[in-house]
Order: sequence, then C-alpha cells, then structure tokens
Amino acid sequence: MSAQAEIHSGHDAHHDDHHHHEPGFVQKYIFSTDHKMIGIQYGLTAMIFLAIGFYLMMMMRWSIAYPHQPVPGWMDWMFTSNWKARWLSDGKITGETYNMFGAMHGTIMVFLGIVPLGFGAFGNYVTPLQIGAPDMAFPKLNMMSYWLYFLGGVVMLASFFMESGAAKSGWTNYSPLAGFADGQVVNQFLAGQTQWLIGLVLLISSSLLGSVNFITTIINLRARGMTWMRLPYFVWAMLVTGFLLLLAFPPLESAGIMQLMDRVAHSSFFLPSGLYTKTEGLADLSGGGSPLLYQHLFWFLGHPEVYVLLLPAIACVAEIIPANTRKPLWGYKSMVYSVLVLGFLSFIVWAHHMYLTGMGPLVSTWFQTTTVLISIPSVILITSLLISLWGGSIRFTIPMVWACAFIPMFGIGGLTGLPLAFNLVDMHLHDTYYVIGHFHYVVAPGILFGLFAGVYHWYPKITGRFMSNKLGHLHFWPSLICMNIIFFPMLLQGMAGFHRRWYNGGDAYLAKAADSTNVLAVSVTKHIDLNILMSMGAWTLALSQIPFFINLFTSWKIGRKVQSDNPWDATTLEWATPTPPGHGNFLTEPSVYRGPYEYSRPDCDEDFLPQWVEPKRKTGTETKPNETTPAAH
Repeated sequence: MSAQAEIHSGHDAHHDDHHHHEPGFVQKYIFSTDHKMIGIQYGLTAMIFLAIGFYLMMMMRWSIAYPHQPVPGWMDWMFTSNWKARWLSDGKITGETYNMFGAMHGTIMVFLGIVPLGFGAFGNYVTPLQIGAPDMAFPKLNMMSYWLYFLGGVVMLASFFMESGAAKSGWTNYSPLAGFADGQVVNQFLAGQTQWLIGLVLLISSSLLGSVNFITTIINLRARGMTWMRLPYFVWAMLVTGFLLLLAFPPLESAGIMQLMDRVAHSSFFLPSGLYTKTEGLADLSGGGSPLLYQHLFWFLGHPEVYVLLLPAIACVAEIIPANTRKPLWGYKSMVYSVLVLGFLSFIVWAHHMYLTGMGPLVSTWFQTTTVLISIPSVILITSLLISLWGGSIRFTIPMVWACAFIPMFGIGGLTGLPLAFNLVDMHLHDTYYVIGHFHYVVAPGILFGLFAGVYHWYPKITGRFMSNKLGHLHFWPSLICMNIIFFPMLLQGMAGFHRRWYNGGDAYLAKAADSTNVLAVSVTKHIDLNILMSMGAWTLALSQIPFFINLFTSWKIGRKVQSDNPWDATTLEWATPTPPGHGNFLTEPSVYRGPYEYSRPDCDEDFLPQWVEPKRKTGTETKPNETTPAAH
C-alpha cells in the first residue's frame, strides 16, 4: 500500500472512530484541528478585523474632510466617553489621534485582515481539497497558527485602551521615532508601541507556522496522479505564498525583537549616537545603531508582502474564470512560471521604498531595473486572465462579476506603480496621496474584489447553499463605484502634492492661498474639495458592505440549496467531495487523471471533464470518451 493510501486509510479509520466519539462543541468549533473549520475561523476573524480597520479609516476620512467639526455620534460610538475625552479635542480628531488611527488602520488591514483572509482562510479551506488530501500535514500546528494570529490581534487592539493609546509611528514603525514613542509610560511593556511589537511577533510566528504547514502539505499529500503540472493554479499560488512568508517574515520578526529590546532593554540596534529629542534633549543611548537597518529589514518583508496579499486573490480569480467561461485557463504553464519568477523577483526590489534615504545612483539603478522587471510576470498573469475571457461562453454569476472587476482594478494599481519605480519620479511623489492611491487600487478594489469572488464561489461548497444573487449585485455595484470615487482622486491629489499624513487634509494651507508664489498652497486650494468627495465615497462604501454580511449569514440557513456536489460544473478536485465536506474530506481515496481545466473538449459530451473522472478503457473498436481515434489524427 502506498504512503498516500496509508494516510487515507488511517484517516478513514479515524473517521469511523469519530462516529462513536463525536467531538464536543469546543473541540469541534473552537480548538479545532480540521483545516476546514480553521479556514472558517480565519475567514470570520479576518472579516471582523477588516471591519475594524475600515472603521478607523472612516474616522480618518472625517478628520480630513471636516477638520473643524467634531466627529458625529454615528461614527464615534465604538469608543467610551473616557477614551473620547482623552483622545479627541472638543470631539475633533487631533494630529496625535490621527497618527494612531493611521498606524493601526494599515497594520490591521494588512497583517490582521487581508493576509489571514487570503492565505489563512481560503488557503486552509481549499488547498487540501484541491490536492486530494484528508487534512493539512500538521493539524495541531494549524490550530496553533490560528490562535497565535488571534492573540496577536487582540494584543494590538487592546493597546487602544492603554494609557498611551495604540501605536502612532505608522504601520511601518520606523526607528528612531518608534524607539522613543510612548516614552512617558513608566512600564514600557504597557505602552501601545511596545504592544504593537509584541503583537507583530505573534502574528509573524503564526504566519511562519502556516507557511511550513502549507509547503509540507502541498509537496507530500497530493493525491495519486496529482503531478506538478496537474495542480490547480490556486495551489501553485499558495505554494509560492508559503515560501514568501517563510523567507521574508523572519527578517521582520528579528527587527521587531530588536526594536523591542531598544525599547525595554535599552539596547541600540536602531538608535544612533547623538540623537536629540525635544522632550529629553540629548538622548542617553549606547548609540551606534542604524535606523536604515530597520528600514531594510522591514521592506525586505514589505515587498514580498504585497504578493502575499495579491497571489491568493489572483488564485481565486484563476479558478473562477475557467468555470464561468467554460474554456481552459489560457497560458496555464506561463502563469505557473510567472508566479515562480514573481516570487523570486519580489526579494530583490525592496529598496525602491527607500529612494529618499540617499542611496547612490548605482544602487538606485539596480532597484529601478528590478522593479520594472517584476512588472513583466504580473502583466503575464493579468494578460492570461484577460485572454481566458476571449471567446468564452461567459456565465455572469456573482463570483464572475467580481472576478471580471478584479482585472481592470488591479491593472490600474499596477500601472500607477510603474512611475514610482523611478528614482526621479519617486522623489516628487513619495509620501503623497499618489502612493496611497496606487497601493490601495492594488489592495482594495484589486485584492479584495478577488477575495470577495472567492467567497461567493466556494460558499456553496462550504455551506451547501448559494448566496443571494440580488444581495450580491447590491453589494458589487456600489462597491465598484465607491472604490473608484475614493481612490482615483487620490492619484490627482498626490500629483498636486498632498501629503499622506495631513490630518486636516491640507486645510492649514488655505490661509496662504492668496500668496501666488506659494505654489503648494495654490495647488491645495484647487484640490482640497476632493477630500469631501472621497470621504462620502468611503461612507457609502461602508453601507454597501451591509448586504454582503446579511447575505453571508442568512444564506447559511435560507439560501437556495445546491442540487449537486459540483454546482458550478467545475473540474478541480474540491468539487468531488460531499457538500459540505466531512471529516477526512473524501469518501474514497481520490485519483487524478488529467489537468485542472479541461473544459469544452470536442471529444466529450459535456463541456467539462473533471480531474477525478476515470477514463473509460477501450473495448474492441471503442475509444475512450476523452480520446480521439488514431484515424482522427
């Protein structure tokens, strides 16, 4: 018996044993080791964190659009009266509070929201099903990964209610600013900036455990016949994402621990000699540290992190488009090789975030070149998805409309990033709203649209019911419009010189607008009204998410039931399981006979040929249903 068969056989025996020893509620739903339940836990928790991060953004948008007006009651309800008395000035957001919201918004959306939703939720639920595995390779490690993530998030959010408030040094947490922040707190372990670092170490540890688990699972637990070029593109994307996390996160974890030592043990990894602060004068430091070292360690993670965010979304779209065009994924092998090249190049472009640190022309030329090169595999991926639509018999299901919208939104995000690759242009646009608009086009209407598509696509497999089409359209169209209302004006403001950290949206420059020689003041006056338009778009976007959450939770009970285990008539292996999949996933050990996207073959009666369907053997003059006769050649 093969090792794979032994795994399945042992798992089936364990499955039978569970009929007699059904786990209790806590073991089944809270401290579960089943990859499907852990995926659901990741998904629901990440959505809660995304909602909190979105709330902080709405508070920031109020401060930018209406800097002289107190925050209205319908927005500040989440905070207690004591908190508002401490952190709001006459009900208005101060610069310090804005910095707190900005740092935590970025941290929550990236580390607590999108990565856990894409890699933790979709990766955990779908990957073992698509490769024919009964579970992840290390189920208990999988559970530990989730709970470290959850604990890291709780630690970060709890810092809002400490004496110092939450971290205020930006989501990048640059030294030496971050090294001195919250210095007034006697016990530095109770400072928000320190809690941010502790939470970060927990989150990175969670990701490292998850990455080891994914890599081991994909390499060792593939079903019989699941060769590398029969893997669904989704699995390839998860494999590369796992390697990105495994190789890029340790430098940032080291940086977090070193910065933590700078704060609580008076070391000086990132604090140079001769630092002078307004409150303390000449800082009493051992000195000798390098603030630039922290930036290098952070961005060595920061750019691969962009693809950690992006690849799960592209993976979802790459599964949805073939199923809804009824044709194979165009350029499958090119997409596989592109994602491998993308993973490699993402490690050698990090310093394009650091042009303003004074690197010489030789070094900046290297990073300009590699940054332009990394656009090539990205273009191949998007082009392949676009050509996959050509000539297809497209079914505009709710997952498909999200997937189609992903392509132009990510395209805008990618194209607006190309100018930033060049040192000369970045000198002007660095830290302006242009950078914010570019990055958010990638992350918000880009990545989130792909992940929303995935939710609608796999929801029937998870629950046995479809989500409502009406609520799906009510969610999609306002989201598409509002995303562009929010982020496109940012590109215009950024080129006009608006800085990303103006808590009053540039209001302070209006008094100087009469001076025609003050070019920035004149420019701000022309574009400041866009702040109100973008903020209105943000609040409308928040309202447009309500149909999604109603749909998500009500469809679980009242949604239209699926009529088969394969409601989309798809070809990949997750649709061969019962709906929803039980413990062990598959009723019998699966075998794979062909590639992942066999649609509309001329030699098949149906327009799809799943991976798990065994070819019929030849009898006499009969041929296999999926083969042509030699004469036909």
